Amino acid sequence: MNKMKYKLQIATPIYYLIVVFVLGYYSNSVWASENKTQSTDFIELAAIMLKDGHSDRALLALQSVDLENKKTDLARFYTLQGLAYMNLNDLEAARDSLQQAIKNGQKDQAIFIYLAQVYFGLKDYQKTIQAIVKAGDQVNKDASLISLKAEAYWHLKETDAAIDTLNEGQKIFPADFRFLKRKVFYLVELELYQEAVKLGREYLKRSKAAAADYIAFGNALRLSREYQEALNILEIARLQFPHDEMVAKLLAHTYLDQGKLNSAAFILEQAALLNPGLQAEAAEIYRRAGRFHKALTLNESINDQKIKFKQRLSIFIALKQFERAANMESSLYRSGLLEDQDVRYALAYALFSSGRFPEANKHLDHLKNAELFRKGTELRRLMEVCKTEPWQCT
Repeated sequence: MNKMKYKLQIATPIYYLIVVFVLGYYSNSVWASENKTQSTDFIELAAIMLKDGHSDRALLALQSVDLENKKTDLARFYTLQGLAYMNLNDLEAARDSLQQAIKNGQKDQAIFIYLAQVYFGLKDYQKTIQAIVKAGDQVNKDASLISLKAEAYWHLKETDAAIDTLNEGQKIFPADFRFLKRKVFYLVELELYQEAVKLGREYLKRSKAAAADYIAFGNALRLSREYQEALNILEIARLQFPHDEMVAKLLAHTYLDQGKLNSAAFILEQAALLNPGLQAEAAEIYRRAGRFHKALTLNESINDQKIKFKQRLSIFIALKQFERAANMESSLYRSGLLEDQDVRYALAYALFSSGRFPEANKHLDHLKNAELFRKGTELRRLMEVCKTEPWQCT
């Protein structure tokens, strides 16, 4: 299932909070104080470094703070240190520092927002929820925190609480469709497909969904083997986003999952008009569907020589055009494909079928793969039969 994954870096809204959090202290800066201490200077310097995005430099400045000095603002020191570690993705150090900030009198509830993010990154989902609860009214101002809380419940297998949290978020932020989207994927994972499809259609309609949304929803249904519903969603996406390559590829592979090779090949063939790189895949599916002449036509336009020659060899053999396949020997050699044991055996088979036994034997001598060696041995036996009893090979 495609779940929303929280990056451990701080998102733009959270970064804004950090700036406000840092500068909130700055208004009472000791620049206005005649009794400014050296520790305060380093804390102020760290705050500036952190605000400017230099977390490593902020930590260096904080190393010079005298923690034994009774005038040192320990709550602020540990808060800044925790945020710096958080930005550097050292989550365990960030957790310890933020906890120390609270123990030393940090009263701003925003501290619990950062702590919740750290706990989530450390996969401590129970403490994530506890921290979000302690953040109080701050939570209702940030949709991402409610979403984080729902995800924490989900990881704890408390599915009802997760969905209730999403419902709550949807009421508080009715214009934010992330809650509706997440609920769709939860329902898919719970195998409540009818509800998921109904809600998914509502989301796609109301949110002015992008191609990526259709892809995510369609793929979730596909992975759940709800192929027909996936096809329904992806066919709509194909109409709305006719030039989106990922929509075409996912739709084609969903048809492939159902064994509908011709439909899959046709979709990829159309998509290849915009991206020629898809031509080889379309040709290969036509080959698998038994439409060899169609596959051969598409094969002509493939740019990658190795893919082109290997595929063409298999098509010639499928068409029983063994002489044409055998005549590809020089092309296969130049492109380095004869290093591929399967290709070498296929060429040997084509040479055998063309009655060119000495040349076939030459290639069979190179086979090392156990299964191909066994097949090669059988080909040698048949060649001996053809020599002694030619009438059996006509």
